[in-house]
Amino acid sequence: QVELVESGGGLGQTGGSLRLSCKRNGDILRTNIMGWYRQLPGKQREMVATLTRGGTSEYTESVKGRFLIWLDDADDTIYLEMRDLKPEDTAVYYCNGRHSSRSDWNYWGQGTQVTVSA
Repeated sequence: QVELVESGGGLGQTGGSLRLSCKRNGDILRTNIMGWYRQLPGKQREMVATLTRGGTSEYTESVKGRFLIWLDDADDTIYLEMRDLKPEDTAVYYCNGRHSSRSDWNYWGQGTQVTVSA
């Protein structure tokens, strides 16, 4: 099994920065794609950024150039650096880990609230 433990988030200001962390525990070989998703009440969860084991990253259009996802191999933690925050970035952010060849190997963190004030 894989456990994802998130930290960070909270209240940010427009134009400011926040960093989210996601510590990966357990059988990390079950996850070769890590990512961050976000969700607003009543809406579907959307992909924000993903990172493959090979180092390929993808971002949703609205955060390109502002957000950065990376993996610290030393402590097996996935980070999402969020810069130039906008009120529309307000959401619950979830860390995700999954395997590209196993649909049942799909794990989520507990979620962390990010609120950006205007």
